[in-house]
Amino acid sequence: MRREVLLAGAIALLTLTMVASATAVPGILSEPTEDVRPSHLDLRESYVDAPDVSGETVTLSLTSSLEHRGGAAENVTVVTRAIDADTGLVATTERQSLGNVSGDRDVSFTRNLTVERDGDYRIETTVYEDGRRVSVQRRMVRNVDALTPAYARSTVSFHRFENTNTPLRAISYRIADVENNETTLNVTAYLTNSGDDSAGGLSLRMRARQAESNVVADASALEVGQIRPGRTRTVSTELTVPDGYNYWLDGILQSDGVIVATESAPANLDPQETLTENETRRDVGFDSGDFEEAATEEPRMEETHEQTTVGGGGPGFTALAALVALVVATLGLARRHA
Repeated sequence: MRREVLLAGAIALLTLTMVASATAVPGILSEPTEDVRPSHLDLRESYVDAPDVSGETVTLSLTSSLEHRGGAAENVTVVTRAIDADTGLVATTERQSLGNVSGDRDVSFTRNLTVERDGDYRIETTVYEDGRRVSVQRRMVRNVDALTPAYARSTVSFHRFENTNTPLRAISYRIADVENNETTLNVTAYLTNSGDDSAGGLSLRMRARQAESNVVADASALEVGQIRPGRTRTVSTELTVPDGYNYWLDGILQSDGVIVATESAPANLDPQETLTENETRRDVGFDSGDFEEAATEEPRMEETHEQTTVGGGGPGFTALAALVALVVATLGLARRHA
């Protein structure tokens, strides 16, 4: 009996001691207020956009997601670099502070990098926690120079023929007249407005460029006028060129003096050779004198509506004079030997 009494007294004394300690040290029995787990930061998916494109520079807008798990992360900093893929030189650097990050959540952030509109770039994003690197992400941005500047954008372009068994071009031609070693071509271009609004203020320059020399044999300029959304307009003009050569028919579409689209199609007038899309140069005995006058001729301007036809004057040629001289020389030789 005495043993049970002593045991009960010891238990009571121990309980009293614990209660006294809890009272003397506030908070000893309360829940911990801080997460003592280590923090974990990890960069997730990133998206790149180009909201601002000028003639010389491009602003790349990068939006990323930073995943946080565990305890609070203090003094989180993100450093983003755009590195030229060809030279390895740092083109620009952007530093961004995210402060302290706590709780299991994803943090989205955006930064802008302005680089030259040229070549490829490697984008490197590094996350630091209190000066310690904890996550790195790398990605490539290619063909920045292919981005169209804002001033050169237009919803009107040369029509693209799709789902056809026969390849069709946005520029076609037919022979309208042949006279005095000159051929008059009726050239037609197809322009489509792919936007949601009507587009106007456009001009189209059409030219016939001799394939081997790139000399412009004839050219004309036309005002296109308004094109309703989703509609295609045909614009036609006449170009007069020397016989016996192959030509590229170039269409140059301009809006407010800025080139917004170009297109080329072959015109085969040489019966012995045929141009294809990928051919560039062959020697067929070109004589630059045949195109001397055409190279300095100013283009003609006329307004067009749904269908436009403009006459074109041809360049001067020496073939007829050479033929006359040959006949005279032959008669002279024949008379001398008579």
